[in-house]
Amino acid sequence: MSSSSPHALTAHWKKSLALGVVALAVVWYFAFAGVAHHENRQALSVLVGSLFWIAVLIGMLMLTMITRVFDAGWAPLIRRNWELLIVALPVVILLGVAPLAFSTDFRHALWDWTDAAHVLPSGHTVGHDPILQAKSWFLNEKFFLIRVALYVGIFGVLVTLLRRWSFAQDTDRTAGHTHRLHAVSAVGIPLSAVTLTMLAFDCLMALSYHWFSTMYGVWFFALSIRLALAVTVILTYKLSNGGWLDGLLNQAHRHVLGCLMLAFTVFWAYISFSQYFLIYTANIPEETFWYNIREFDAATGDKNQWWGVSMYLIFGFFLVPFLALLFYRTKIVAGRLLTVAWLIVAGGIVDLWFNALPRQVYDQTKPEGFVVTPFLTSSLFLDLVSIIGFGGIVFALFLRGAAKQETIPVHDPRILESINYHE
Repeated sequence: MSSSSPHALTAHWKKSLALGVVALAVVWYFAFAGVAHHENRQALSVLVGSLFWIAVLIGMLMLTMITRVFDAGWAPLIRRNWELLIVALPVVILLGVAPLAFSTDFRHALWDWTDAAHVLPSGHTVGHDPILQAKSWFLNEKFFLIRVALYVGIFGVLVTLLRRWSFAQDTDRTAGHTHRLHAVSAVGIPLSAVTLTMLAFDCLMALSYHWFSTMYGVWFFALSIRLALAVTVILTYKLSNGGWLDGLLNQAHRHVLGCLMLAFTVFWAYISFSQYFLIYTANIPEETFWYNIREFDAATGDKNQWWGVSMYLIFGFFLVPFLALLFYRTKIVAGRLLTVAWLIVAGGIVDLWFNALPRQVYDQTKPEGFVVTPFLTSSLFLDLVSIIGFGGIVFALFLRGAAKQETIPVHDPRILESINYHE
């Protein structure tokens, strides 16, 4: 029996679901226990794990719409896998971000600005913070919860429409579905751009609400596309060895994925460096503190643990994949491209850690009035369990969809061009 037969896929999705449920039960148990003891680090594991997959799925949603708008001939064979996966996007938001936002205890533990009694490093409380008062038109709890609900709604509608008309074309062969998909994608790209920017502001940037960056949404977009392409390479490698892409995926498909990985590796580095460079050049304390706590120990002035993490992002997440992808053979040899994809996945997790975890915790015993959350803690393992848990849910939905729908879009107008795609 083929591993891609409906019966086998049903068995696989149930195993994936079981893994996801068990892993998330463990993570949520520790998150509740942590909040009960006034600790937020375990709740951050839920946030990091969900945001990793939200980034992957937003990247796949954007790639689905971009390839539709440009009518990319190489894409249909690979795009169907994105269509099967993106159904999990609103689900992950509902299982991860939404419970954290709508629970008062978790909301106060993660987002300081929602707790008026929270003590800032200056010794003042959030309720008397003039910076928050100036931002209150955006950073208020009612509008925050409305935005979280909108993320589920907007992405849910886009995902539903893109999947419905693509799958419908498999059975009724109507060309009109392609035109509808083009129209929805043309509207969906700018709409998703705004939505993912707001999501990045709310879920990550607002963790340190004094800080702000107008480039933050673009950074999150670049990270999302990088992770989406890396997961696509890993998934298609698996599916081309005994799965439904066996004998169909060729080196030209790998080449185009590799070229996109190279392009967005450079784009991510450009955005990340530009954000750092502009803040460094302006030298405004309200902006520079975000990087300072990720580089220096406030008490001694020495490099802290996060400085090592930042060096990894420069060399491990950018330079190594960049240099590797410059070579043509890296982009067409399956094993080499797979290795680079895993490096990008690992680097993406570290990038999320770098953006989500460091924070100034009030400590009146310190001359500077605060301590910075360290990088090396036991909760890093819980973060990985969270990523595995949400991943189990994502791939359970993916495999369940693959058991019910065509895994190859047989009546897509460009499917033959995609199957026979060459450089």
